[in-house]
Amino acid sequence: MTTTTPIDYVHGYSAHETRRLGDQADTLAQLLHADTAYPAGSEVLEVGCGVGAQTVHLVEASPEAHFTAVDVSAASLAQARARVTALFPQAHVTWHQANLFELPFADAEFDHIFVCFVLEHLAAPRQALSALRRVLRPGGTLTVIEGDHGSTFFHPHSPYAHAAIDCLIQLQAAPGANALIGRELHPLIAGAGYDDVTVRPRTVNTDRSRPTLVDGFTRNTFIAMIESVRKEALAAGLITPSDWDRGIADLHRTAADDGTFHYTFFKAVAVNPQSP
Repeated sequence: MTTTTPIDYVHGYSAHETRRLGDQADTLAQLLHADTAYPAGSEVLEVGCGVGAQTVHLVEASPEAHFTAVDVSAASLAQARARVTALFPQAHVTWHQANLFELPFADAEFDHIFVCFVLEHLAAPRQALSALRRVLRPGGTLTVIEGDHGSTFFHPHSPYAHAAIDCLIQLQAAPGANALIGRELHPLIAGAGYDDVTVRPRTVNTDRSRPTLVDGFTRNTFIAMIESVRKEALAAGLITPSDWDRGIADLHRTAADDGTFHYTFFKAVAVNPQSP
């Protein structure tokens, strides 16, 4: 497989996954997007828009910006268009099916680029970031958001729950992707040639005092994500059925009234260097 060949999306394209992505984006909108807004008339490229779960929040925060949303999946793009149009019929969004390594845009066409939960699914994230510089004007900004599945800790502690999470990490790693990429954002982005790179953690801590987060993130986003790879984890021999079932049960235990769950996202902002 060449470095520019897309890796199959480990979570699949089911209706369940579409709902999970929506739950995730809506639950985390304030945490991840509160400080992201683009000026009126600016040209913004969203790479890997998927089903539009993040796109709706970008449009809501910057209604006068002009967005171009790109994804490799035609089916996901159709869902994204329907989602955004239903909520914001006057939104300035154009849609393109394309591989991010082969973007059909002119040099320096965009003022800003937004990338969310994409790099973890790539075998060559640094090369992808370098490729994006071509279509970003000098002085334009790059925003990247990624998770890190190794950042989880919870109560009650359970080695079985950690083993279930590690199954997803291993499944993503097998074809060359990286579920631990959040911790690597600064060196990745700087190594791709961007200036003024800043990375800040965005932590989610759920307990009974935050019932919306318990449902929206712990249950409907994170645990649902782990549960979705049961078949693949067992087929790969990464875990026994009994240990998997205990791990999932223990993850659900963290969402009980006396449980807690913690996860860290990382948000980076950088600048494309001015031409010499």
